[in-house]
Amino acid sequence: MTDTNMQKQTLREWLMTDTPTSRRHAKFAALYSGWLTLKSNSMAMIGLGILLLLVLIAAAAPLLAPMDPFVQSLGDRLQPPGTEGHLLGTDSLGRDILSRMIYGSRITLYIVALVALIAPIVGLLVGTVAGYTGGWIDTILMRITDIFLAFPRLVLALAFVAALGAGIENAVLAISLTAWPPYARIARAETLTIRNSDYIAAIKLQGARAFRIITRHIWPLCISSLIVRVTLDMAGVILAAAGLGFLGLGAQPPSPEWGAMIAEGRRFILDHWWVATMPGLAIFTVSLAFNLLGDGLRDVLDPKEGGHS
Repeated sequence: MTDTNMQKQTLREWLMTDTPTSRRHAKFAALYSGWLTLKSNSMAMIGLGILLLLVLIAAAAPLLAPMDPFVQSLGDRLQPPGTEGHLLGTDSLGRDILSRMIYGSRITLYIVALVALIAPIVGLLVGTVAGYTGGWIDTILMRITDIFLAFPRLVLALAFVAALGAGIENAVLAISLTAWPPYARIARAETLTIRNSDYIAAIKLQGARAFRIITRHIWPLCISSLIVRVTLDMAGVILAAAGLGFLGLGAQPPSPEWGAMIAEGRRFILDHWWVATMPGLAIFTVSLAFNLLGDGLRDVLDPKEGGHS
């Protein structure tokens, strides 16, 4: 028992040292310091807990859902919450709302994951190339970015979906196409502050090409800012996806997407409030969780705060 405690204490001391012995040691020490800072933020931990719970619910949906989310039972339509066998009630076709919300969490995570993969990568590529090369390439890429930024995101997403056709994949693509410009702006600003630094000049003298400098030395320095922005943007992505679903341009019936569930329940909002309220609360909770976690990550990854963590 004493040996185990000594090993734990040794590991903690190794992670918290001010004099790392290698690059890997320094990375582990920085990660542990960041985790301690994040852990001290109770609101960020609540947000992280909600998101981890959402992932677990989505992964175990077949085990957790009390009923098949697609099975209709017109004899049980519009049952209120608390009805036997229907904890959150039923919709206009007698489908169990809780089961549909549980399966709908999979669609939400699918949308979030794809947008979080596509938009930041496109923005990082455009922003770093524009910031590093400068000149006419920078001008053209930034004017294209300005064109995308000139339109409200949801309006532009509606235009893309109208052109591509309704469906969840097209909705993800449309949201990604409207979400990348802010990441490009952030990446360009970071690149402009980095490209004239002494260590970039030293790398150039060693014969490194522009592609290697951008991917190996500039991208890693932009990642922390983009991670914070991605986390804070996910609430907007969820709301945009729900908005497209609400308008019938996202996930198509009978898919249990939360926005589409709200659209179906709006006809009964006065007499049968739970049909639209339950998925609305789910969207609110997940969006809030992303915002809370994003605020916590900003405190951890912001270099200005690094000295205080």
